[in-house]
Parts: sequence; C-alpha cells; structure tokens
Amino acid sequence: MPVIAPMPAARPAQLPAQRVGADETVAAGTTVDHLTETYRAHYRSLLGLAALLLDDTASCEDVVQEAFIRVHSARNRVREPEKTLAYLRQTVVNLSRSALRRRILGLKLLSKPMPDMASAEEGAYDQLERDALIKAMKGLQRRQREVLVLRYFADMTEAQVAETLGISLGSVKAYGSRGIAALRVVMEAQT
Repeated sequence: MPVIAPMPAARPAQLPAQRVGADETVAAGTTVDHLTETYRAHYRSLLGLAALLLDDTASCEDVVQEAFIRVHSARNRVREPEKTLAYLRQTVVNLSRSALRRRILGLKLLSKPMPDMASAEEGAYDQLERDALIKAMKGLQRRQREVLVLRYFADMTEAQVAETLGISLGSVKAYGSRGIAALRVVMEAQT
C-alpha cells in the first residue's frame, strides 16, 4: 500500500478573524471555525507527518482524523489560537507512537508457531519401531535388560547402575555390551 509523502503547505492559510461578541470570547479557547480551517489548511502536511512515522496510508489517515477529534474535544484548553496547529501536530505524533506500540505489543503476543509435527505415517512408524524394540528387549536375559533399561532409559551412569543392581562395574559393562549386540541382531533381522 503506498505511503503518502509529506507535502509542505503551499502557503499559510488565511484564517478567519476572531470575533469577540457577547456569546463567544477568545479567552474561552480556540473556536470550532478556527480549528476547522487549520485542519483543512494543514491536513496534507499532518498526513505527511504521520506517514513519516507509520507505514500505511489507512493508519495515517486514522491518526490524523483522531488527532482532529481529540483537539476538537479539548479546544477550550487551547488558549492561544495560533497554537492550534502545534497541538494538532503533537497529537498526530503521540497517536502515531501509540499505534506503533500497539503493533509491537501485538507482534510480541502472537502465539509462537507450533513445531513441525510428525505426520500420521511417521508416528505410526515410530510406534512400530518402539513396539519392535520392546519385544526385542523382552527377549534379552534379565540382567542385560536391567542394565540397558537403567543405563539408557533411566539415564544412569555405569557406576550408578552397578550400585543399583549390586554388581561390579565390569559386569555392568559386559551385560551392556552383550545386550546391545543381541538387540542389534534382533532389530536387523526384522528389517
């Protein structure tokens, strides 16, 4: 979506002269007419200011219109009518910053993508391999099976396995190597 580039105002807008009458005073803030004329005269430059801070035209237009609405609702606080444009500019900058903060927060809160999941076929194949391994483990001698389960499934060291089973460290190594060799033979025969 194209972004509107900032365009300087061709010439300062001629603002209507302030009337001081019985029903309207300058001390009460900027008038609606003055605010409207300022907005019309500087709309493109305000849009350009927002374009420097934001990345899409729709957001820029929204920010500029929201700035006008906010300054309009607070026009009684603008004591000097010549500062109306400054109020509009500052409001555009603040609203642009807020929009960027909301975007960044939204990106941070997006859920992380799920890790690549295995397909149903891969899951079924893995289950078949596990079943074959369990069946092969059941065919081992009791001590070989105990050593392999404690060593590789319980993630114990050889010394911990020896202590748990009450056998020597050399026996753990011997039962482990014989058990792995027997598993290899059974698993290769199945493929």
